[in-house]
Amino acid sequence: TQLLIAQKEEAGIQLQAEEYDLTAAAADLDEIEEVNANCILMANLQQASS
Repeated sequence: TQLLIAQKEEAGIQLQAEEYDLTAAAADLDEIEEVNANCILMANLQQASS
């Protein structure tokens, strides 16, 4: 019974770590998309001003 409880706890910790990794990856993706949007905006502004 103790072993089963320990295994469940370990699985829970592993799941939390995977969820954290996914959250971090999603935040990175949001940041990349924002940088891309800024680059497109700057290119459009440069084109409009020339």
